[in-house]
Amino acid sequence: MMSGERILVIEDEARIAQFIERGLIYEGYRVNVARDGQTGLNIARDTPPDLVILDWMLPGLDGLEVCRRLRAASDVPILMLTAKDDVSDRVSALDTGADDYLVKPFSIDELMARVRALFRRATPTSRPEVLRFADLTLDTGTHRAYRGDHAIDLTAKEYDLLELFMRNPRQVLTRDVIFDRVWGYDFGGESNIIEVYVRYLRQKTEANNEARLIHTVRGVGYVLREE
Repeated sequence: MMSGERILVIEDEARIAQFIERGLIYEGYRVNVARDGQTGLNIARDTPPDLVILDWMLPGLDGLEVCRRLRAASDVPILMLTAKDDVSDRVSALDTGADDYLVKPFSIDELMARVRALFRRATPTSRPEVLRFADLTLDTGTHRAYRGDHAIDLTAKEYDLLELFMRNPRQVLTRDVIFDRVWGYDFGGESNIIEVYVRYLRQKTEANNEARLIHTVRGVGYVLREE
């Protein structure tokens, strides 16, 4: 089935760019390719894509800066490609605004699975609603969060994680469940990215010395509950 979505590939290595372009076209996507960051930004401005596949290491503007500028202009899903595999690098890419992260080398099947997952996440599946737990509020329509009257500024992944907790209050969520629901795949048992994002949420939801709501269940996962 021809999907027709337009995907912008920003990749300076000709062999990789061609590999990705062929795979996407075979799956029915329309594809634009840019070999540097500024050209990619120009194409995104003139022909807005439905999804961007973005290499980290680019000549001129690097992938993180391109990601920042894309995210400042739109909510287009962004899949970051890189040879960097440290957790800190993954966190940097996600915090900059990337929606997903794929380490080179990768298979075309995995790339396509990530692309399909990003399109699924970008498609609204339910009406906006306001979730509440204790004095914590989350508006799924505006993606705004509040602790009492205090507004909380969340990144995309922080929002996804908090929404998961608030849709499952008092339930212990395992690492596997969180990986699957928030990131859509398994980072690997050695990754501490969940701990990093839980720490971010705690810092923001406890910024005014409020009582902790996100608790660690040692050896299992995390739970949203009152003391």
